[in-house]
Amino acid sequence: MKASWEKTEKNQGVLTVEVDADKVNEALDQAFKKVVKKVSVPGFRKGKVPRPIFEKRFGVEALYQDALDILLPEAYQAAVKETGIEPVDRPEIDIEQMEKGKELIFKATVTVKPEVKLGEYKGLEVPAKDFSVKPEDVEEELKKMQQRQGQLEVVEDGAVEKGDRVIIDFEGFIDGKPFEGGKAEQYNLEVGSGQFIPGFEDQLIGLKPGEEKEINVTFPEDYHAEELAGKEAVFKVKLHEIKRLRLPELDDEFAQDVSEFDTLEELKADIENKLKEKAKNDEENYRRNKLVELAAANAEIDLPPVMIEHEIDHMLRHFDQQLRYQGMNLDLYKQFTGQDDAALREQFKEDAEKKVRANLVLEAIAKAENVQVTDEEVEEELKKLAEQYNRELDEIKRLFEQQGGLDQIKEELVIRKTIDLLVSNSKNAA
Repeated sequence: MKASWEKTEKNQGVLTVEVDADKVNEALDQAFKKVVKKVSVPGFRKGKVPRPIFEKRFGVEALYQDALDILLPEAYQAAVKETGIEPVDRPEIDIEQMEKGKELIFKATVTVKPEVKLGEYKGLEVPAKDFSVKPEDVEEELKKMQQRQGQLEVVEDGAVEKGDRVIIDFEGFIDGKPFEGGKAEQYNLEVGSGQFIPGFEDQLIGLKPGEEKEINVTFPEDYHAEELAGKEAVFKVKLHEIKRLRLPELDDEFAQDVSEFDTLEELKADIENKLKEKAKNDEENYRRNKLVELAAANAEIDLPPVMIEHEIDHMLRHFDQQLRYQGMNLDLYKQFTGQDDAALREQFKEDAEKKVRANLVLEAIAKAENVQVTDEEVEEELKKLAEQYNRELDEIKRLFEQQGGLDQIKEELVIRKTIDLLVSNSKNAA
């Protein structure tokens, strides 16, 4: 086999491949064995038609597509390896010659990983950011614990306040006519959550159970339903029930109920220690992420759009998984937000571009600095995973080997060590 690579644009080129005639004939033989099983010719049992009779009746060309299906994947991968290119998308294949007894010649138009021209990545200075834990941070965390321990109680005699949970019926009208999606019964709403359009929830405040009210609002100009955007609407609302969160007292008894501590002061001290530990991790992650961001900004890369699109695909799959954990999925999310596929992809585009750029820059730095990962480091990472998932080390190792995951672990460790290098060489490194 012969292969040659010619770059035609910044991130694109043509891979010309020539496969030996012997390989072509072997592929045609395999194709015939596959096709003949489905062929019926008078005078012969199904699957028993001789090759000469088959070719005379149908032509050898009838075997070409199956032969190409056999030849192309292997030949393309071998050509990629031989020329050392790094494709980032499926190639566009153009067959120039396919004939029995002759070489197969094809050209593959390929988008490849872009070249990275590194800028400054050592001696970078991370902008200062305050990660200190303040007394109000401890109080805020304590308040969250208090909220979680609160109990909803029905308000028998009183009016709606911000933060209340209410059950309402409502129906919306524009120009005196009801509109689709503007009606519901026994709807559960937290007042002040911002779940409804601006102005709706505020006008519920002061309403008492059993009372009815007309609420006047204007849909935002950028509302996802174009037929409602910017329109004035009237909602007829009936309040059925108010529930209010009754919070426990913040005292020693509370501390004993929610923790192993005897006093509230001990609980506060523990909260402060945990917040400080979190702040330490947050600061480290901030430094690492900011250094990668700065190094990426200093580099010159012409990103192929297809790499960004692939990353958006990956991010959407991950987002869909997260939604499913919450009892939703991507289709339902699009319905609730009024977004179509194009709008959703646009939402992820900026982050996808940053991630692709950062990964390419880290790969380039790792190569420039000859960052290596040892077998011992891979083994240590596998041990951590085994402990994390409470599995035996041999079992974890076997799973990763079977799924081809060891290379991924090596790549992740290389990236991690490369970021360590950026940190250790930054101006304000500890």
